[in-house]
Amino acid sequence: MKMRLLGAEAACGTSVGAASTFLNSNYVRIFNNTNSVQVVTIANASDVTLGSIKVAAYGTEILYKETSDQIFAAVNTVFGTPVFVD
Repeated sequence: MKMRLLGAEAACGTSVGAASTFLNSNYVRIFNNTNSVQVVTIANASDVTLGSIKVAAYGTEILYKETSDQIFAAVNTVFGTPVFVD
């Protein structure tokens, strides 16, 4: 899989009020920079939770979302990077 970086990596907010759209990108690379499993959540623009996943310790995932959807995590040591996936 090839990825194009669309912006800088940033810590995920820890609540829906601090969630990020990651520059309105459709794909976000998530990196859990902790030694324990962490929950990552996607919410829509109305702050309604759409779904959550657990990300393994030091694991990465690429999440698809609508441009206005927001991502937040259980701790601020989970990072997101807006990407384009080829």
